[in-house]
Amino acid sequence: MKIPVSCDIFCTVVDNYGDIGVCWRLARQLAHEHGVEVRLWVDDLGSFHKLCPEVDVASARQHCRNIEIRHWTELFPDVEPAQLVIEAFACKIPESYVAAMAARVSKPVWINLEYLCAEDWVESCHQLPSPHPSLPLVKYFFFPGFTPKTGGLLLECGVPAQRDAFLNSAAHQEAFWQSLGLKIPDADTLKISLFSYENSALHELFNMWVRGPQSVLCLVPEGRIQLQVEQYFKQSNRNGYIQGKLEVRILPFVEQERYDKLLWACDINFVRGEDSCVRAQWAGKPFVWHIYPQHDGVHLQKLRAFMQLYCTGMRPDSALALHGLWEFWNDNQGSGQNWNNFYKHYPILLRHAHDWAQKISANNLSLNLLDFFNSIDRMRDSEILV
Repeated sequence: MKIPVSCDIFCTVVDNYGDIGVCWRLARQLAHEHGVEVRLWVDDLGSFHKLCPEVDVASARQHCRNIEIRHWTELFPDVEPAQLVIEAFACKIPESYVAAMAARVSKPVWINLEYLCAEDWVESCHQLPSPHPSLPLVKYFFFPGFTPKTGGLLLECGVPAQRDAFLNSAAHQEAFWQSLGLKIPDADTLKISLFSYENSALHELFNMWVRGPQSVLCLVPEGRIQLQVEQYFKQSNRNGYIQGKLEVRILPFVEQERYDKLLWACDINFVRGEDSCVRAQWAGKPFVWHIYPQHDGVHLQKLRAFMQLYCTGMRPDSALALHGLWEFWNDNQGSGQNWNNFYKHYPILLRHAHDWAQKISANNLSLNLLDFFNSIDRMRDSEILV
C-alpha cells in the first residue's frame, strides 16, 4: 500500500470534545502506526488541552507526539497543502487553502470525514465523489460505520490486547483506581462511568441506584451533567456524594488513554456523542449511548438504527431490555424500571458486548482511509497512462 507522505486534518470544535477527540485519535494513528506527517488544524486549543495536557493553548504552532498542531484562526497562513486532506465533520476549510490545492499539479486526495451513523443509506453514500463547482478538485465522502461497506471505526493497534492485559491484572487495576484517588471497589460494588449531556432522566436513574439492592459507585467525568448531579444531592462537593446505596465521584477530565482505562475498569458505561461511544464498544462492556440531540428527534432515528444493528443475534428479551433503557435515557420514555430490566440481563449483555467488539474490530477506519487514498492514486495514474 502506498502511504501518503503528508496529511492535513481540519477540525472545528463543535461540542467541546467529540470532534477533536476523533481527530486527535486519527492523527496519532496515522502518524505513529503508518509514518504519515500529520498537521492538525484546530480552532479551539482549550478543549484540545483537556484531551492532551501537553498542548500549549497559547502556541499557534507546536509539535506534540510527533504531530504538528496549528491553531486554526480566521487569518489563515500561506501553506503547501498535504497529499491527503481530511475535512472532519463537514467543517469548511479556508478558501485560500482550497485554491492552493487546485493549483497543485498533483492534486491532494480530499476527504470529508462524516459523522458516525448506522442508518442503511450510509453504505450507498460512502466514498461518493463531489466535484468542486469551479475548480479541478473532487471531494469524497467517507462515512465511519459498523458494516464492511462503510469506513469502519478508529482502533489503534494493540488496544484489545492492552484491555485484556488490564482486566487480567489486579495490580494494574489497583494502580488505576489509586490514580483516581480511590481504593479498588469491593467485588460486589457495581462500577458505572457516566459521561453524558444534560439529561432529564438522571434524577430517576439516581433514585433507582439509591434505593436499589446493590452498592453502586458512579464515576462522573467533569462536564455538562455535573450541575445536575449537584442539584440532585442539593449541594456541591468536590469529594463526591453518598446517599443510600449510591456513591458518586466527580472525576477531573482525563486524557484519552486514561478514559479508555476507566471504561475497561467499569462494569457499565454511559457514554455520549461519537468518540466515547466507539471507545465503549472496544471496552467490551455493556454501555448506554446518549446520542447527540438533534432538532425534530432525528437523533432518535439514528439511535434506533444502531440499536437494531447492535442487537442482531441477541436474545429478544435482552434486546428489548437494552432498547428500553436506551430509549429512557435518550427520550425519557418509560421509567426507572427500565434500569432494573436492563441489569437483569447483564450477563448476556456482557457476553454480547465482548463478541460485538471482536466482530467489528477488523473494519479499521485509518487503514480504510489509506487504502482509499491508494485507490484514488492508482486511478489517477491509470487515467494519465490512457
